[in-house]
Amino acid sequence: MTTRAPDTTGLPHIEALARHFADLRDGTHGEGGDTVSRLGKEQHFRRAVELLHPYAVQVLDEFDATLLLGTGEVDATGVRHTRDAGLAASWTLSWPEQRETEIAPITLLAYYGGGFHHPHLRGATVHDWPLNVFTPDQAAAEVPTLRAIATGDLHNLVFQRDYRIVPSHPRRCR
Repeated sequence: MTTRAPDTTGLPHIEALARHFADLRDGTHGEGGDTVSRLGKEQHFRRAVELLHPYAVQVLDEFDATLLLGTGEVDATGVRHTRDAGLAASWTLSWPEQRETEIAPITLLAYYGGGFHHPHLRGATVHDWPLNVFTPDQAAAEVPTLRAIATGDLHNLVFQRDYRIVPSHPRRCR
């Protein structure tokens, strides 16, 4: 019996997972599963970071404008080498209340660990989404995932302290 793959057209999050699973199955990475070497996969990662950059900044700017009342600072590292001989790039949103409590900023992290088959996305407190971005359209389709990571991160950071680290929700006056 032959099993046919379901039609994932128009469902970017499912298409991204399908690319992820195909990479694992085939031992490859890249649009069309064309890359096997670590060097080639690192080139794909660098391009993915470049494609994701405007969307990561957009998502963090949304949080800053709405929840942090414009008090935040967005920072991007670009691609850097990690201790485990991998690569990583991060985008962070910090703000005065968060810095005062010495907790992590809202973080969007693209990383390709030294022993990994392919790269992933995560936050400071929220972990591991597959990162299979090779085109501008695929990068744009990651905006909901980036929003989900940032939302989860902010929720977890509030949980580490309390809601008062979010300027749009000040203390109640009694």
